[in-house]
Amino acid sequence: MNRLKMISQLEDRANAMWDVLVIGGGATGLGIAVDAATRGYRTLLLEQSDFAKGTSSRSTKLIHGGVRYLAQGHLKLVMEALKERDLLLQNAPHLVKQQHFIVPVYTWWDAFLYFCGLKLYDLLAGKHRLGTSAFIHKTETLKALPSLKPQGLKGGIRYLDCQFDDSRLALNLAQTAAAHGACVLNYMRVTGLQKNAQGHLCGVVAQDLETGVKYKPMAKVVVNATGVFVDAILKMEQPQAIPLVRPSQGVHLVVDRSFLPGSSALMIPKTSDGRVLFAVPWQGKLLLGTTDTPRTKPELEPQALQHEVAFILKTAGNYLLRQPQPQDVLSVFAGLRPLAAHQGNSKATKEISRNYKIILSGSNLATITGGKWTVYRKMAEDLLNTLIAAKLLPHRPCRTVNVPIHGATPTTKNRALSTYGADAAAIEELMRHHPELAKRIHPAYTYTKAEIVWAARHEMARTVEDVLARRLRLLFLDARAAIEAAPAIARILARELQKDQDWADAQVNAFILQAQAYSLS
Repeated sequence: MNRLKMISQLEDRANAMWDVLVIGGGATGLGIAVDAATRGYRTLLLEQSDFAKGTSSRSTKLIHGGVRYLAQGHLKLVMEALKERDLLLQNAPHLVKQQHFIVPVYTWWDAFLYFCGLKLYDLLAGKHRLGTSAFIHKTETLKALPSLKPQGLKGGIRYLDCQFDDSRLALNLAQTAAAHGACVLNYMRVTGLQKNAQGHLCGVVAQDLETGVKYKPMAKVVVNATGVFVDAILKMEQPQAIPLVRPSQGVHLVVDRSFLPGSSALMIPKTSDGRVLFAVPWQGKLLLGTTDTPRTKPELEPQALQHEVAFILKTAGNYLLRQPQPQDVLSVFAGLRPLAAHQGNSKATKEISRNYKIILSGSNLATITGGKWTVYRKMAEDLLNTLIAAKLLPHRPCRTVNVPIHGATPTTKNRALSTYGADAAAIEELMRHHPELAKRIHPAYTYTKAEIVWAARHEMARTVEDVLARRLRLLFLDARAAIEAAPAIARILARELQKDQDWADAQVNAFILQAQAYSLS
């Protein structure tokens, strides 16, 4: 996947009509691009920043049915997500793995309540069930979660769900779409919509943020899949459009694994604000989150609020023998959920359904919002089927149930490269031919220079941030280490992208300024 080749593909079709033009390169937009391309539609996807720059790289890294949604009565949403979880295990085995979770119980009533709830979860999963939920006694609970506070503990409920790497799945979806003929471009901002004489949308106006060149691709269908930014696109079509999205901020903290050793994850089913809190092993660290804070405007780089950080630290400390302190936080990141609710809705964001909405306007702008990573494929299928039903596209069946996602392979010899799946062999080959690329970019982490070269050549990485935040996950794992690695990354990228030293220096300075917001110290 090469950006210059993608630009050439866009230019070669300057006077031709695309079937589907997707605005937005997060989970939803990329899922639609894969679905459209595998159905045989001529597909173009435009992303204003990098793939998964926003919400889609800032999740809790879970593929799950949503235990919390059971209490809200969203059984259909849970069943749908559990089916999609199974498909992701099948189609992206290099990225999606089973994970044991334990809900600690401190009263027998809670034990009964949570046991029944998770048994219902098993029942709803049906043939897609990963295992059987079970009550485990105090001794076994503390063996699995040795740093859990033992005072008053009755035992725990153990169940199975899945974990994944969100931004790498997004990248693999872009590669999958491209492999099926789609043109996918990052750093291509849509600045306007084009309409024909009948007032129907027939394309967009877009600008390449790297070169400043403007393009006017034409399309039968334009899809607004921009997450928390959907209202900005809606207003391009209709300036008086009623806001569709109510942003909700979720914050995560990353700390050392010593706070919760072992392979099991902790799920706290009810916190002081009515949410659940997870403590999940992730890439050698411990991920704590999340929050649900209403925000008034969408941002590409939302900032964690002080009270959100304090809430996570305090809640985790209520259950762990050693309470994490601000100085223990290696990285803090925030994401905005694009909840499908009007601004006038009085519900708290944690009570708004995580279901999704598909809206087709009078001028044929298709907008999709809401949802979550687990159901991205189903969202795409429903969106394309809606367009077919509206006679905007010729009927072609969905194929994504059985389409392997780029890199799909169940095992990789090199554990450090496991998330690359089938691509790991090519990176290893690169290191064999160029031994200097086998050197680490930071002494405390296994990431190598070869991965930076690979990201530039085959994964459309354009900036230091693209590499350290999304191709690798170092910014999300350890902000200070990411800052220390930035100069080395900039040098390699400058060479690969044929940039000068001034560009490299500017990249480092910009990244340091950004990365400082991921650190509490």
